[in-house]
Amino acid sequence: MRRNFLLLQGPGTPFFGRLADRLAVDGHGVFRVNFNGGDLAYWRGRPAWNFRGTPDALRDFLDDKYRRNGITDQILFGDRRPAHRPAVDHGDACGVRTHVFEEGYFRPHWVTLEREGVNGHSLLPRDPDWFREAVHRLPASTATITFRSPFWVRAAHDVTYHAAGSLNPVLFPRYRTHSSITAPVEYAGYLKRFATLRVIRGREWRRVEALASSGVRYYVLPLQLNTDAQIRDHSRFDGMEEVITYVLESFARHAPSDTRLAIKNHPLDMGLVPYRALIRRHARDFGVADRVDYFEDGNLGPLIEHSLGVVTVNSTVGIVSLELGIPTVALSDPIYNLPGLTSQAPLDDFWASREPPDRDFVGSFRRVVMHATQVNGGFYCRPGIALAVENSARVLTAECSPLEQLL
Repeated sequence: MRRNFLLLQGPGTPFFGRLADRLAVDGHGVFRVNFNGGDLAYWRGRPAWNFRGTPDALRDFLDDKYRRNGITDQILFGDRRPAHRPAVDHGDACGVRTHVFEEGYFRPHWVTLEREGVNGHSLLPRDPDWFREAVHRLPASTATITFRSPFWVRAAHDVTYHAAGSLNPVLFPRYRTHSSITAPVEYAGYLKRFATLRVIRGREWRRVEALASSGVRYYVLPLQLNTDAQIRDHSRFDGMEEVITYVLESFARHAPSDTRLAIKNHPLDMGLVPYRALIRRHARDFGVADRVDYFEDGNLGPLIEHSLGVVTVNSTVGIVSLELGIPTVALSDPIYNLPGLTSQAPLDDFWASREPPDRDFVGSFRRVVMHATQVNGGFYCRPGIALAVENSARVLTAECSPLEQLL
């Protein structure tokens, strides 16, 4: 069945362009809206509409495109971008299927592709028994195809995308980015942090290894990106400082006195927040300065594996800790925040009454989520993009999504 796809903003890479080419070769209609210079650059001269209006005009703009061109489906990356919120809401009202891409719930080598929404807006059921039953209806698993995706490739795409965005004042004067940090400030932060990591990386890795092998009883708080939509749009916290303060206060009041709290920074943090000083100050205020360890870098796997438990907001690190059999508590409501997986107790109670995950349920949950929402491939390197295009095309053109087939 021929479908007419409207592509909105994608990742700042060639992925959406190559996906569009594949859909067109398969006989489907493909349309595109560019919102900024980066979108325009990565669309590489293919036919497109350029939206130069104000955000409040986007709904009517999309409505016109839906109706005039018989749009049946729209594809976008991230359902919380300002350019996408009207599209998700109005698309549903107009009978347009929405397909949302996002970074993979399971990494590396996977990307997320769901209908209507991802993360906190995922259509995955919230009933543990459903996962336990659905796993028995899955087809046999296929082998994961792996590929190498160097960080420099991702960085190069990001620089290219933002460099093209420097033309926004001329080409797209009303465009407003979804990011709260401008590209120059972001790059300056990365350069400073990565220069620092070159000096301290060995020391930090040794510190992590020493704590993990020491036999000391400790918990882990892995930091998330301060500006990530997972924090801004899918949690009750305004930023990571608020998370740190909340966790430290609870730890100080309720964690056993012989335990420590290990806080590790995100590997892609921009370096704009002075976490070491911030954590030291708050830990001192709560009287636990001698029980808190901060790591700028290090191997997170062993740190989690030897811990008493993991506290996260909604990071995919929570899935890693569950797979390692470590008690985990989520401060928001990610897809894995289910009885039998994460602790359902309040954080104040978690420190002393840690509830380990049900290993059988972890396995069932992983298999179902992988089948229902994950696509083998990547957004950045050539092999990953080629793989993601091939596998995504089958999901996008199917009458029912993998999840809908299970429901």
